[in-house]
Amino acid sequence: MLEKLFKLSENHTDVKTEILAGITTFMTMAYILVVNANILSETGMDKGAVFAATAIAAFIGSCAMGLLANYPIALAPGMGLNAFFAYTVVLRMGYSWQFALCAVLIEGIIFILLTITNVREKIIDCIPPVLKHAVTAGIGLFIAFIGLANAGIVVNGATILQLGNLTDPLVLLTLFGLILAGILLAKNVKGAFLLAMVVVSAIGMVAGLVQIPNAIVSAVPSIKPIFMQALSVPMDQIFSFDMVVVVFTFLFVDLFDTVGCLVGVASKGDMLDENGNIVEASGSEYIQNIVKDKEFKTFKENFKSNFKIGFKYYIAGLISMMIFNLFISIIIKDVSANENIVREMLFKFPVYTMFSIAIIAPLSEELTFRKSFDPLFKNKWVYAVSCGLLFGACHLIAGEFKLINLLYLLPYGSLGFVFALMDRETKTTFTSIMMHMIHNTMTGALLLITFKLGAL
Repeated sequence: MLEKLFKLSENHTDVKTEILAGITTFMTMAYILVVNANILSETGMDKGAVFAATAIAAFIGSCAMGLLANYPIALAPGMGLNAFFAYTVVLRMGYSWQFALCAVLIEGIIFILLTITNVREKIIDCIPPVLKHAVTAGIGLFIAFIGLANAGIVVNGATILQLGNLTDPLVLLTLFGLILAGILLAKNVKGAFLLAMVVVSAIGMVAGLVQIPNAIVSAVPSIKPIFMQALSVPMDQIFSFDMVVVVFTFLFVDLFDTVGCLVGVASKGDMLDENGNIVEASGSEYIQNIVKDKEFKTFKENFKSNFKIGFKYYIAGLISMMIFNLFISIIIKDVSANENIVREMLFKFPVYTMFSIAIIAPLSEELTFRKSFDPLFKNKWVYAVSCGLLFGACHLIAGEFKLINLLYLLPYGSLGFVFALMDRETKTTFTSIMMHMIHNTMTGALLLITFKLGAL
């Protein structure tokens, strides 16, 4: 299954190599969880919420990159953008972190449009190879600087930067780890970085320099304090000149940051052509492939039967969801944290929120939970249950983790379950996207009507 899905032989790799590479990649990028949370918490954002959101974003982005694009590249929030977000936009310019989040949202939409219309690829092609590699080196130096600063090897001083206390045991342990990793790399030892990190961590725990974990897992922080806060920005700030400046800066940094990272990683993965460009389909070609895809043709040619099948499963899922919600309301006597947040944002910002839940959410969720997972399971029931559980779990992350809240897996999971079944039976994800859009639109409209009637 893995060979068919990821074309391992064609890419000159195997399962063992991929597992080792995946663990090593996780260990080398896990620092982002802590660093991103620490930086953004200085703006007033909840540190636990940022930590959880960072992990969720990295998980979804990396899964999409592996399952949809089949590229061995992990994704996570950028280390340059978060510094500009916190120290320039919020702390220096004086805007709220909600304003900065809104700017990131707008920049992301523009970035996607540039990709789809092939503009981003034209811009990248105009950048000389030397400059691409220079950006890669710059990003590498920045990440290395973060590591040196966190280890105490460099500190603030009279000359902006100065050497830290090289007699400090933690600094010495870090230097030993760097030397060990260098030796293992020079000897072409597989998993050199991973082995070095394991050895250094073990020595640090034995010597009392590194805290020994007191638990294997812990409660997941709620993302409720920051969830959908980008939509809470007033209209006058959205259409201000400062917003234009901030969005342009985010876009500029994001563009070059992406180029630098991709070129650096692709060069190590032998994914560059003779001109130094990444071997990939452009954004516009990707969209055209989706539209011309056999799956989309199947959906168009059999629209009536697909709609009938989708509607049948949707009604079953809707009834199940209503029964489960009624049962849960008797026990908990409240709606889920996810629904509470959606209601709050819908009543405050109806246009933005309706667009998000009716268009963006169905597209992103179906491509993530159905399109990506379909090739992984041959048995449709295993596929449907897996999709349902994951779909339900992702709708619980907004609230505080309590065992009783796991009951909400039932209503959300039942809907994800029937979406997966209609996807598999009609052989097209577009059916589940259509029914998902209908469901979210009707739910949002009912909530708005209820709110308006209650306000009269």
